[in-house]
Parts: sequence; C-alpha cells; structure tokens
Amino acid sequence: MRISPLTARRIAKFKQMKRAYYSLWILMIFYGLSLLANFIANDQPLVVRYQSKFYFPVLRFYDGSHFGLEANEKPDYKRLREADSFKAGKGNFILFPLIPYGPNESLFDLDVYHPSRPTFKNLMGTDDRGRDILTRLIYGYRISFSFAILITCGSMILGIIIGAFQGYFGGVFDLLLQRAIEIFSTLPFLYVVMIIGSSLGTGFLILLLIFIIFGWIGISYYIRSEFLRLRETPYVEAAKAMGVSDWKIMFRHILPNALTPIVTFLPFSLIGAITSLSALDFLGFGLPAPTPSWGELMRQGMANLFSYWVSLFPVLALFIVLLLIAFVGEGIRDAFDPKDYQKME
Repeated sequence: MRISPLTARRIAKFKQMKRAYYSLWILMIFYGLSLLANFIANDQPLVVRYQSKFYFPVLRFYDGSHFGLEANEKPDYKRLREADSFKAGKGNFILFPLIPYGPNESLFDLDVYHPSRPTFKNLMGTDDRGRDILTRLIYGYRISFSFAILITCGSMILGIIIGAFQGYFGGVFDLLLQRAIEIFSTLPFLYVVMIIGSSLGTGFLILLLIFIIFGWIGISYYIRSEFLRLRETPYVEAAKAMGVSDWKIMFRHILPNALTPIVTFLPFSLIGAITSLSALDFLGFGLPAPTPSWGELMRQGMANLFSYWVSLFPVLALFIVLLLIAFVGEGIRDAFDPKDYQKME
C-alpha cells in the first residue's frame, strides 16, 4: 500500500524522536514476549520424552494414562520428573520453560512463609498464596495490554461512527444525539460495574463491553468537531454534486482527513484503559480470581505492608509501561502537529 508524502513525513519525524521511537519498540517487544508467556513461564513442560514417545504439554493436555497414571488423573510433571519409574526409563526427560512456574501455581514446597522474599529461584518473590510474582506480572501484562488494545479499538470504532453521523448530518439529529450523549455520560461508571458485576459477574468479556460502552464518548466529540469542519470544504461539496453517497463521502473522503485526533488520542486511551483495569482490580471489582492482575497484586501489598516486594514490582511495572506509552503519545502528537507542516509549506 502506497502512503502519502504527508504520512511519510510524519513517520520520518516520529523516528527522529528517539525516546518515542525506542519506547514503541520496547512496548512491542514486551507485548510480543507476553503473548509467548506460555513458553516462557509455565508449570507445563515444553517437551516430555517418555517411553520413546514425545509429548508437548504446553500445547495440549495429556491425561495420566500417557505416563503410567490413572486416566482421570492430571499429571504433575514436577513430581513425575522425580519419580523412580520415570528416572528408570532410558532416554526419558522433561524440559520446562525458563521460568518453571504457572501463573496460578502455589509453591508450597518451598518450606517458607508466604509471601516469601525474592530469591534466585523466585526473582521477585511470591505473593500471599505462594505464586511466583514474576510469572503473574508477565501474564498480567499480556491481559492488561490486550484488554487495553481491545477497549481502545472498540471504543474508537463506535466513537468514530457516532461522531461521524453527528458531524456530517448536523442539525436536529446532532442536537438530539448530543443531548442524549451528555445524559448517558453522567452515569457513574463504577456503580454500573458494581451492579452488573453482582448480577452477571466481572468476566473478561463483560468488563470489555462495559468499558467500550462508556469509552467511546470522548473520541466521538473529536470526530464530530472534525466532521463539522470538513463537511463544508470544497471537495465534499464537489462529491455531493457528483452524486456520491453519504456513506462514501463520510468514510472515504472526510474520515482520512480527520484521523489526526484519532491517532494522537490513541496512546492516551491505552493509558486510561490500563489504569482503569488496574484500579478496578485493586478495588476488587475487576477480573475474577485467580486471573493474573497487577491491581490484584497491589491490593495484596496493602494487606502485607512489610512484604514490600508484593506491591513494589507491580507498581514499577505499571509505572514503566505507562511512562513508555506516554513517550510514544508525546512523539505521535509532535509528529502530527499541523503547525510544523504549515511552516514547511
């Protein structure tokens, strides 16, 4: 796909802002690694060789009958590795990931009081249920960032459609819909989450829908103002005179010229989504247990004030991620600043 010269200049300017450019790469690399969390931190082995056969528990479940156990028994691969029958087999081996702990695995075999301090085996210690904090941070990052991306995309699509119709048609339609949006925006978000959560639960999809339903309002204001400005331009009037449909005018001709506020708003929308989810998890209204969550670890830290590592590492992780996203947002905002291109012209 061929990009316009203006877009190429914006991309080039963004690359010149090293802090923003490197921050984007760091976020992308971290997120890519988190998507592979099952292969990095897991209590399920990558490969098992047993009686000359290979098994891949990280990819699929095997019942106990494959390893000399009962068919209805779930294999405990760490115990299986230490079993005499397994060691006696020629060529048998089990290969675990780099961090051999699952996100919900309680490490009660450490013979220490939990939450336990950071050690070489548990680099960030364990929480009050004996779960490895580093593992839960990795899985929590994947959930938080995926959640934020889905919220941002869903909210922007809904906000763009509603704002575009408001700005393009205007008049009574715009006035009535704007009053309805203002009334809807007064609904208390936290109360809605509490009411729905008490009746339907607070699963991933339910929270996602709630966030999208409340998250589109801000972007619709920006799109509405851009469409109100651009609908009077000569190329829009020419398209109407040629009989082009309203749908094509809105989304093929006006929308590409109204993308600046959307792109600059995107990183800060991600920040808001990650912060909101962490805050809800901290208050106990977020994702249900035992879902790995940074906010849930912070809440544990409040109950274990002398176990500083329980809250320190999640706070640092959240701070670093939000700071990197803010750097990216700052770079995008400067790269899309129309004043610089007006001077160049």
